[in-house]
Order: sequence, then structure tokens, then C-alpha cells
Amino acid sequence: VQLQASGGGLVRAGGSLELSCEASGNIVSVRGMGWYRQAPGKQREVVASFSGGSTNYGDSVKGRFTISRDSTKNTVYLHMNSLKPEDTGVYYCKAVGLLGSFWGQGTLVTVSS
Repeated sequence: VQLQASGGGLVRAGGSLELSCEASGNIVSVRGMGWYRQAPGKQREVVASFSGGSTNYGDSVKGRFTISRDSTKNTVYLHMNSLKPEDTGVYYCKAVGLLGSFWGQGTLVTVSS
């Protein structure tokens, strides 16, 4: 499974940004997808994810971020609203399934105050 993430950039606090992650390869083996982020000097943390029929969000993004998917495009999106400087980091797309776990290359999101 290959993952191609895009959509990162520089945005002011309070602004919005949308990330995309397109999956290719053995997609039928995928059972869940999600977004993670890693801020400078911090560990990677979950932002939002699909698993089975459930959707989960990290506590710090609840109410501000929304994960969605378009199965026809094999793409997962992360809609980010009310961005804060602490949302700054490299955002990674992850897929898990029968063949293991796969990571995208990461896309940088920078939120200025």
C-alpha cells in the first residue's frame, strides 16, 4: 500500500486547511486509515482515524478537525478548522490492514500566531 499525502502549508491561527491522502496498491487489504502528527521535539500522536465503522479523534482536535473519505478516489481527507499554533507539525497518513501498517511521507503544517 502506498500513501501520498498533500495539502500542507502555512496558515494563520484561526484559519483552515485541508489535507488529502490518496492510497494506491493493495487497497482491498486496508481496514483503517488515519492521520497522525509530530510536532518538533514531541512524539507522534494520533489526530483522527477510521477503524471499522468508528471514527476517533485526538482530544486536542475534537470539534475542530473532521476526517472524511471518498472511497471512489481511495482518498482520506482531514479538514482542519480553527487552527492553533500548537497544531503545527508534520502530518502523516497511515493505513493499517491485513498486510501491516503503512505510512505516507508526511506533509508540513505551520500555523502562525
